[in-house]
Amino acid sequence: MTAPSDLPPRSGGSQEQGERRFAVRRRARIAYEIRTPARGLDEPDDDAAQPHGAPWLVLLPGIGFDSAGWDPVVAGLARSFRLVLVDSRGTGASDRLPAMYSVPEMADDVVAVLDDAGIERAHIAGVSLGGMAAQHLAIHHPARVSSLVLACTTPGWPRGVTMPTASLFLLAATQDVPWDVALRRHVENMLSGETVRRRPELVDEVEVHLASRQPSDHTLNVLGGAGMRWSGGTGQSRIQARTLIISGTADTVVDPRNSQVLAQAIPRAALLLLPGLGHLFFWEDPEGTVEAVTAFLRTGVARVPGSGPAAGKGRPVPEGSSEAGG
Repeated sequence: MTAPSDLPPRSGGSQEQGERRFAVRRRARIAYEIRTPARGLDEPDDDAAQPHGAPWLVLLPGIGFDSAGWDPVVAGLARSFRLVLVDSRGTGASDRLPAMYSVPEMADDVVAVLDDAGIERAHIAGVSLGGMAAQHLAIHHPARVSSLVLACTTPGWPRGVTMPTASLFLLAATQDVPWDVALRRHVENMLSGETVRRRPELVDEVEVHLASRQPSDHTLNVLGGAGMRWSGGTGQSRIQARTLIISGTADTVVDPRNSQVLAQAIPRAALLLLPGLGHLFFWEDPEGTVEAVTAFLRTGVARVPGSGPAAGKGRPVPEGSSEAGG
């Protein structure tokens, strides 16, 4: 099922606009897009140039973003994967959230999307809150997950490291200021301090992006509550999929130490820390993010973008599951 969109145009580069579809779970519609760009006439005849036969990769956004939050890396990832871009409930074209919602329900919504698209098994990548849903999916629906990419996320209670003080103070300080002022300050907090100083044009770009697709206060509150209540418990030890855990060392939204906790808890995990990048590291370095994710999903090795395996952190993860297909 498709429907016209009244959302702003996406900014993901030269990839073709995907077809919007809707999965339905418990009478709620979850919007998603399949992104399979056409092959150019001058492209070589190899697997990367034939995305229609490539593995599936599902992209789950974090709080405050719909699926367009992945736009900086969509064109690069679509060279190697068939993409499924999901609008979490309450964002994009998906239906409004109920008063209460949970990370397990988010994961069940993703299963509904996979079922609707006819995809039996896929790589799953989640940012922040989306990374929590990805973990729950891998724990409770292991047959649907080929590999995981957990970006700037947390294992939840009881192992998770609490939100950095800078973000806690910012949340309190922006309660009673004009929304545009609050938005600017939160955007700056999602990027590294170095990025804010050296690349003010990127701050502007993210701010414009969020302002044009800003979810309601209801959505932010419900999704925020879902993230705060989520408990991964000891479930990460049951994750069977090989997993790339990736975050920026200058993240002041989700403490990067959470990535180290996850790497120790998940049996077949590789950890990649990106020096000097913030919570939105995939906006700060989209090419490097595409390189790292693609290399891991192809080879099981965590590589620092532009170099070899991450020193002391990247290691080959043994093959144990087939490539995503469907």
